[in-house]
Amino acid sequence: MSIHTALNTLRPEASQAPESGIVEVFNYGRDRAGLIPLWVGEGDLPTPAFISEAAQDALLAGETFYTHQRGIPELRQALAFYHARLYGKPFDAERFFVTSGGMPAIQIALRMVAGQGDEVVVPTPAWPNFAAAAEVGGAKVVEVPLTYGNAGWTLDLDRYFEAVTPRTKALFLNSPCNPTGWTATRAELQAILDFARARGLWIVSDEVYTRFYYEGERSPSFYDVAEPDDRILYVNTMSKNWAMTGWRVGWLSAPPAFGQVIENLVQYSSSGTPKFLQRGAVAALDQGDAFIDFQRERAEAAREIVCSGLEKTGRVRLVRPAGAFYAFFSVDGEPDSRALALRLVDEAGVGLAPGDAFGAGGAGFMRLCYLRNLDQVREATRRLADWLAK
Repeated sequence: MSIHTALNTLRPEASQAPESGIVEVFNYGRDRAGLIPLWVGEGDLPTPAFISEAAQDALLAGETFYTHQRGIPELRQALAFYHARLYGKPFDAERFFVTSGGMPAIQIALRMVAGQGDEVVVPTPAWPNFAAAAEVGGAKVVEVPLTYGNAGWTLDLDRYFEAVTPRTKALFLNSPCNPTGWTATRAELQAILDFARARGLWIVSDEVYTRFYYEGERSPSFYDVAEPDDRILYVNTMSKNWAMTGWRVGWLSAPPAFGQVIENLVQYSSSGTPKFLQRGAVAALDQGDAFIDFQRERAEAAREIVCSGLEKTGRVRLVRPAGAFYAFFSVDGEPDSRALALRLVDEAGVGLAPGDAFGAGGAGFMRLCYLRNLDQVREATRRLADWLAK
């Protein structure tokens, strides 16, 4: 049997999994000398020393064996305390489940609520990995484009709800949103929750960027309006807040009654997250609030540099994002974002992510991650402005 014949015998959900449009541009410009890489969703700071040292101490102490499938008790309790500080009410440690990154948390959530023949409704533009994970599992993603206007990006709730069919099992919401920065209000979250309750739908809530919010300590959350036993699966990660993208430690928050189901799904995927990495996560949660504040202040300053610099060119359509750390903008006369991303690598020395990688709603836009050294952000903005002026 030839390899091409063998490829045809693979399940279509696997063989037809889409290539990431972000990774395509990343690979194209990866080794370019002098290029400023603003294409992926991470900052440029290494993990703070107090976090790395906690993991190192655990590693040297021999914490290298199989561990709790749900996460070590110390980390689950640290997550409960962290959420209690953030949301001003108590949380049960039994509702937190440690995963090997935010992506496995999403995959487990999807395996719990949607599969072959089911539908999941997703506002777009959206981080593409969620839709790909749903479709690899056999579910169909129904995209509902956000509306873009003078007020920025908005979600038409009527349109969102009208996308629900008898096959819909879950509503997915990422707020603050990657890539647009759109952030749901408390009233919008309440309306979505009321709608889901009335129809017995699940909500998968990606709140990864909740601390990167420019109008307060955190963004509005389903935790503000929901009861502990509501059908909401919260997915999150250590990656963004604490500069731990390469650690691959995340968590899933769910009613404790689903604990054995989640434990089983962890067992049959990663079989647990390394214990020494979890020790670092405990340190981050217990001691990392000042670092989060620093990151958010740095992001806010970078947002102003990028947005004001690009606006002055007169060729960019852009609204300052309410949350996350991305500028998502369109360029006059450049409708093909993939082609533009490749040209900017070659001609401007700046790496951006093409908007069409984020679903139909992102066509014609570019994503710039500005969580970086401010001098580098200034230089990247200058290069883009010079290129746009040509």
